[in-house]
Amino acid sequence: MAKSQTGSVKDSAVPAAKTGQSEAPFETFDFSALDTGFEAMLAAGVHFGHLKSRLHPSMRPLVFMTRQNVNIIDLGKTSEYLERAGKFLAETAKAGKPILFVGMKKHTHPFVLSLAKRLGEPYVIERWLGGTLTNYSVIRNRTRYFRETEEKLEKGEFQMYTKFERQRLLEEVERLRKRMGGIKEMRELPGAVVVADGKEGKLAIREAHALGIPVVAIIDTNADATQVEYPVPGNDDALSSLRLLLGALGKAVAETKGIPMKG
Repeated sequence: MAKSQTGSVKDSAVPAAKTGQSEAPFETFDFSALDTGFEAMLAAGVHFGHLKSRLHPSMRPLVFMTRQNVNIIDLGKTSEYLERAGKFLAETAKAGKPILFVGMKKHTHPFVLSLAKRLGEPYVIERWLGGTLTNYSVIRNRTRYFRETEEKLEKGEFQMYTKFERQRLLEEVERLRKRMGGIKEMRELPGAVVVADGKEGKLAIREAHALGIPVVAIIDTNADATQVEYPVPGNDDALSSLRLLLGALGKAVAETKGIPMKG
């Protein structure tokens, strides 16, 4: 158990449906109005970790104190690490490399999906397809087939097929869309991977490491901070915390790519 942004125990009462978030929280998000100061992070509940008993040893230097048996993250460290991660992502975007956004836990999906779409970057939510990075040559061939088949369908090039054959083709495209829709336009390996939930995104992190791709990840107090090159210590459960931390990372990319600050 850990705490929400209001100070109640986090694992038992994260107010996921009461934060005023839409299904696409970054679609019209105003990056220019984003406040990442100390007070703003406090208000967003970025500092609330999990119970002391669930503390990962690597997070000890990033914990400010323990209150009511709950670990409180050092927001000074969060600010420092967030700025460092943002600079790295800006450099990656400036180099023209894709940035793959990943969110495995259900409550992260709308944040990852809407932010990646706003920035024009690839994404993976729900299920990590094994080999997305480490077996990229196969994945690239499948996404190429996916794109070409979609285009042919749109142009009506399968009208000569039987109704049964067209139905089978539509079903195949839908399966590919569910598995690869977010990486359909990823034409090369990413220069960075951003993980919204460091503990749950371990498969993506493992594949990135195998290829030497740097990882930026939000790391709560129950996760291993040593597994990522750019950990951002913070609450990965409260929606307001995710909005602030992912918003700050997204802002660094948007500024570099010249994407309007207001959606």
